[in-house]
Amino acid sequence: MWSGRFRQPLDPEFEKWQRSFPYDQRLLPFELAASRAHANALEHAGVLSSEELSEILKALAEIGRRAESSPEFLNDSEAEDVHHFVEKQLAALIGATGYKLHTGRSRNEQIATDLRLFVRHSIDTLHTLIADWIEAILAHADAAGGAAMPSYTHLQPAEPVLVAHWLLAYVEMFLRDATRLADCRKRANLCPLGSGAVAGATLTINRQAMAAELGFDGPTPNSIDATSDRDFAIEFVDALSLLALHLSRWAEEMILFSTSAYGFVELPEAYSTGSSAMPQKKNPDLLELVRGKAARVTGCATTLHTLMKGLPLAYNKDLQETQEALFDASDTILGMLPLVTGFMNSVEFNETKMSAAAQTGFMNAWAAAAYLVERGVPSRLAHEAVGKAVALAVERGCDLQKLPLADLQAIHASFDASFHASLGLTEVLALHDVPGGTAPRHVKRALQNARERLAMLRSQESLAAR
Repeated sequence: MWSGRFRQPLDPEFEKWQRSFPYDQRLLPFELAASRAHANALEHAGVLSSEELSEILKALAEIGRRAESSPEFLNDSEAEDVHHFVEKQLAALIGATGYKLHTGRSRNEQIATDLRLFVRHSIDTLHTLIADWIEAILAHADAAGGAAMPSYTHLQPAEPVLVAHWLLAYVEMFLRDATRLADCRKRANLCPLGSGAVAGATLTINRQAMAAELGFDGPTPNSIDATSDRDFAIEFVDALSLLALHLSRWAEEMILFSTSAYGFVELPEAYSTGSSAMPQKKNPDLLELVRGKAARVTGCATTLHTLMKGLPLAYNKDLQETQEALFDASDTILGMLPLVTGFMNSVEFNETKMSAAAQTGFMNAWAAAAYLVERGVPSRLAHEAVGKAVALAVERGCDLQKLPLADLQAIHASFDASFHASLGLTEVLALHDVPGGTAPRHVKRALQNARERLAMLRSQESLAAR
């Protein structure tokens, strides 16, 4: 590609080492689409005749067909990158006319365009997978009905909540992930074609038409930024690292709740493995790998940040190293989501154990304090009185409900005969009667709201597919 300037060939080991085609060949569909848009713009600018344009478009289509039908077609030990590969194939198919396609453009703008198309396509695929994942969570939330479980702070039992309320916490996380990706897509959806190597194309070319043909919202506004920008890749992988983090938190709770100490979750056999030594074991391998792969995605984000932080404008070869981290993060999440969805569709919750656990461990203590506050006792004094009641119950090995009224009144005179009835599971759940709380009527509304937001996410999928 630069034989006119150089008098010596590249060192063979360096030539092999610096090639990106072994991994950027996956960008071929995007490279072909961008090349078609550029060819059309060249014909409109008078650089290509209509016959030459037809030749080039047919050859680009043939390259795509061969790549799909015959994977060995991509086994090219000479192609430096996907751009070089396409140029080589064009020349092989249509001769010198193939070399005309590079008129007025640079690989710097080509890779920037291909990567934006890759990110956009990945986000569109992820939106569908995230929607399926949320659907699986909501199915369990709907089925849980009025079932309750303990909630925890500091990994200590805190208060009873509806199982649906707990599951909706994860729905909120993943809906945020979907909106982050949608925001990233908006910023990524500008077209670098026409930016040239750094200063802009060397001929008058219709950038708006190229952008429109590729489904972009418009052309990038600055050629220097366009050829060196990888913010869209960083933002995408950062969003993926948060998604992976949320998946990891979910996996950790599933692991904890599947242990015999909790017994809330029955691991699906289709997503678990055994031990080579201990016949009784059923290990949460899928969940543990989700935790582990979250670290991998975070590592990809760190790679991108570190790569970009010291680069001057504009294009530098270092940018080639952003590709594998970008691809790996995307592949990791795309591989995980169908599996966790399958797990969630198969998992069973032991609602009997969950409900029993929600009624032990003094998780109605705050409700007891609220009972005193309703009777005019200052909050801090109510807290102290119930703390003393809990200490007494611990000494006697019973729950708050079993303490005699006389003993309670010895702690504080505001306790009366209605106290014990206020500590039932139904009463404690209903006490949290605020939007976002676990009171059943609010959880019912939250489920409906989540369904509506999921429908909006599905509608965004449909728009992206067009």
